[in-house]
Amino acid sequence: EVQLVESGGGLVQPGGSLRLSCAVSGFTVSNNAMSWARQAPGKGLEWVAEIDNGGGTIAYAGSVKGRFTISRDNAKNTLYLEMNNLKTEDTAMYYCIKPRPGLSITYGTRGRGTQVTVSS
Repeated sequence: EVQLVESGGGLVQPGGSLRLSCAVSGFTVSNNAMSWARQAPGKGLEWVAEIDNGGGTIAYAGSVKGRFTISRDNAKNTLYLEMNNLKTEDTAMYYCIKPRPGLSITYGTRGRGTQVTVSS
């Protein structure tokens, strides 16, 4: 059974940092392209970052580039999102996603998400 379980969210002040984790079972993270996406209240799912199956290609949305870092631990079969210099506009539910090739991340397999709230 495929499972993705996100954790690490919470309440943080602007300028703070969080590290999100996504524990995966049922498939091997290192053999698959993986993404992080987020959804703010009343908005659609927004792609944030992706890492390819070889780890050689990483991409970020312009709104997070330079502040967020996607990575994975193959031994733990876990995906991470390191978030620094957080802004209020980063407030959202964050999801780890196994995309379906050729399709929008909306159609990918995802976990239940972890809430990130940036507020003073």
